[in-house]
Order: sequence, then C-alpha cells, then structure tokens
Amino acid sequence: MKLLFKLFITFFKIGAFTIGGGYAMLPLIQDEVVEKNNWLDPEEFMDILAVAEVTPGPVAVNTSTYVGYKLCGIKGAIISTLGTVLPSFTIILLIVKFFWQYRENPIIDKMFLGIRPAVAALIFSAVYKLGKSTKLDIYKLIIAAITVLAIVVFDISPIIVILVSAIGAIFYFNHKEKNI
Repeated sequence: MKLLFKLFITFFKIGAFTIGGGYAMLPLIQDEVVEKNNWLDPEEFMDILAVAEVTPGPVAVNTSTYVGYKLCGIKGAIISTLGTVLPSFTIILLIVKFFWQYRENPIIDKMFLGIRPAVAALIFSAVYKLGKSTKLDIYKLIIAAITVLAIVVFDISPIIVILVSAIGAIFYFNHKEKNI
C-alpha cells in the first residue's frame, strides 16, 4: 500500500509540474524512476521508452503505466496512470471553467512564448540523458542520424522508421547470433 501511494505521488508530481507534454516529462520520469527511487535500471528505462513510443497513447502515460505494472501489477498500473493524468485533467478543467475568457490576453500570450523555449530545453535534456545512458557506438550514431534524416528531411513517417528499425534489428541480431 505504501508503494502504491508513493507511485501515485511521484507520477502526480511529474504530471503537475511538467509543461510541454510527454516528452518534456521524460527527464523527470527518468530522474524519479531510475535515479531517485531505483525502480528501474537505465537499460530497462530505455526499453520502456521504446515500447512506450510504439504503443498507442502519450509516451509519459505509457511509461508510467509500465512502471506501475512492473512494481505493483494492475493496481500499480492504474495508480501510476491516474497520478500522471489527473493533474493535466484538472488543469484543463480549470482553464476551461475559469480562464478561457483570457485566451486573447497579450500577457498570457507572452507568458506562453516564454514557456516554449523551456519546453524545448526539457525535451533536449531528455534526449541528452537518454543518449548518455545508451551504450553508443559508431553504428548506433549512424542509425540515429539516418533516422533523423528520414523523418526530418525526407518526411518519412516515424511509424515506418520504427517498423523498419525493428525488422532490421531482428535480422541483424539473428545473423549475429548465428556467427557466434
């Protein structure tokens, strides 16, 4: 019961104090789950992110659901998911109820203009931390560069890139195992 409460509070805090969506939450999730609470090791966290990316739904919600499930089964998954989404749900309700009338306010516009670079920095910090915890070699860097080019320059759907990467990994590791 104590762990369920800690899961809820941890993910509620992440959900409440992160502006910018799921990717902006990733550095906070990694900090809480891997570094502060040692619920997962860095490699397992990377695996979760890979699964969370290809699973329908927001990456932060998928990640919190997996962590909760790993630690406390179905109850943990539900509690962690609720902790992640309740703050956003509550904030959206409050905005619609009380602040919608101020949507054209120039001060509010300027405030959000200031928040955007901070959100971009949070996302970059997530990428940086994940990159540091990955055992990078030249081949992984080349694959990452090709992936970025495919998505950004050639406008190839990330879904196609993920599927091709998964199929390529299957063939690569099957070939590698046969040669060992």
